[in-house]
Amino acid sequence: MSAEPQAISLGAVLSRFGRLAVAVSGGVDSMTLATFAHRTRGLAMTAIHAVSPAVPADATRRVQELAATEGWDLKVVGAGEFDDARYRDNPVDRCYFCKTHLYHRIRLLTDDPIASGANLDDLGDYRPGLIAAAENDVVHPYVEAQMTKADVRSLARSLGLSGIAELPAQPCLASRIETGIAVDPDDLAFVEKAEGRLSSLAPRNATLRCRITSGGVELELDEAAMRQREDLSDVVRALCRDAGRNFAGVRSYRRGAMFVRQP
Repeated sequence: MSAEPQAISLGAVLSRFGRLAVAVSGGVDSMTLATFAHRTRGLAMTAIHAVSPAVPADATRRVQELAATEGWDLKVVGAGEFDDARYRDNPVDRCYFCKTHLYHRIRLLTDDPIASGANLDDLGDYRPGLIAAAENDVVHPYVEAQMTKADVRSLARSLGLSGIAELPAQPCLASRIETGIAVDPDDLAFVEKAEGRLSSLAPRNATLRCRITSGGVELELDEAAMRQREDLSDVVRALCRDAGRNFAGVRSYRRGAMFVRQP
């Protein structure tokens, strides 16, 4: 799907709404949706961004910068997921509890329809958050417009969001914690620090993950990042040593590896 048909399809979906609250995480999907919605004539868009120990500071910064550039009505909230023991216990459906809290918090702010940045590709993954979305009547404009992740990136480029368009996938920091290990803010801060250091050294748009597992801290690298395996592993090894953590080695990156431990 080229950018022009994407815009036409998405515009047709959004034409049903006079007002819309877009949950903006700081990734390419939600930021592109918020930008497109804000530029849509006759549609009043509010962007809502949740902050917590599981949200990287860089994501919040990106949202605030784009909101200022585009002139969004931006509300920054605390979703409150860490107050819920069911979330902190980190079951396989942890995302369900996080998204439930997020959508409840948004509903306290507005009666406008809530929109997510979910796209067609997300429907093929295990996404407990989509169950929470269904329970809270959240709409998915990209899905209705039959748009994939590649379509979203193409749309972002057509909107002049070239830097946003090339952002690698970056799920919340809690996704780095092996299922069944309690979500701890100290672990999340360690992951954020490590991945920040690694990103400055790795190839542009490489995918890497610092994982908290039962065996210690593992580094996952995609094929591009694996070419710098030694340098990157040295960084994590040093951070682990300074923090009194065990460095458990390097693995090839696998999407969703922490939902259930994969051999």
